[in-house]
Amino acid sequence: MADITPAQKAAGAASSELTDKVVFYFVDHGMQILTAIVLMGAGVFIARWVGNLVHRWLKTKAFDEPVSSLIVKVVKLLILGFIGVMALGQMGVQITPLIAGIGVAGVGASLAMQGLLGNLVAGLTIIFSKPFSIGEYIELLGVYGQVTDIALFSTTLLHADNSRVIVPNRKIVGEILHNYGNIRQLDLTAGIGYDADLTRALALVNELLQHNTAVLQEPAPVVGIAALTESSIALAIKPWVRVEDFVSAKAAIYQAVLEGFRAHGIDIAAPRRDVHLLNPPT
Repeated sequence: MADITPAQKAAGAASSELTDKVVFYFVDHGMQILTAIVLMGAGVFIARWVGNLVHRWLKTKAFDEPVSSLIVKVVKLLILGFIGVMALGQMGVQITPLIAGIGVAGVGASLAMQGLLGNLVAGLTIIFSKPFSIGEYIELLGVYGQVTDIALFSTTLLHADNSRVIVPNRKIVGEILHNYGNIRQLDLTAGIGYDADLTRALALVNELLQHNTAVLQEPAPVVGIAALTESSIALAIKPWVRVEDFVSAKAAIYQAVLEGFRAHGIDIAAPRRDVHLLNPPT
């Protein structure tokens, strides 16, 4: 049998000493460890119960589901973190230096991540002040779109071409924001000749809007004369539609108006110019 080297003897002694320390620790702190385990189990139950309670309360305040889920997760994490520190204290860990270290690390992290924390604070401000909700159409800082997600650090806007704009929350809070809500008003025009039957044309446009399923009847569409141009009477056609129907409804209404005017013999005006020859040829 090969002789055991001094290094192997030292390693074996260190391993045996570590094993003895672990065993003695569990023997001396068995009740504290059991108490910590029970405390963590109770903490999971309390976090789940409080989370469900907060979720029901947020539903009564009409918060969006993604926002409600985000708030509930944050509340659960805070409760679990607090009870976790208490459990470490029960196991004999000195939590005062731990809390002090977390505080120092927090200060350093806050200085290093000022922009990130600014987005976090702004995100919480948006969540609780609710200047807009998911599904509404907003415009600010030269960007616009339908709100599809409100997170702690950013807000996502959807364009009509399905492209997305990610806006940091600190760019939203404190800025002038135009919130269109869940509906938008189309601003369409159609020109008819001065000899056309104006009353008939307006009645036809109103009828076409009533039969278009994308057009909302409340608020009522606005139809009237927009301007009197050199060669036509410009009709204003301003129906209300849902945000998601804004692009498709515009094309459908223009097509229906064009086909309706042609079918009923209403003159669609074209630019005209009268040319007078001062010296006509003989």
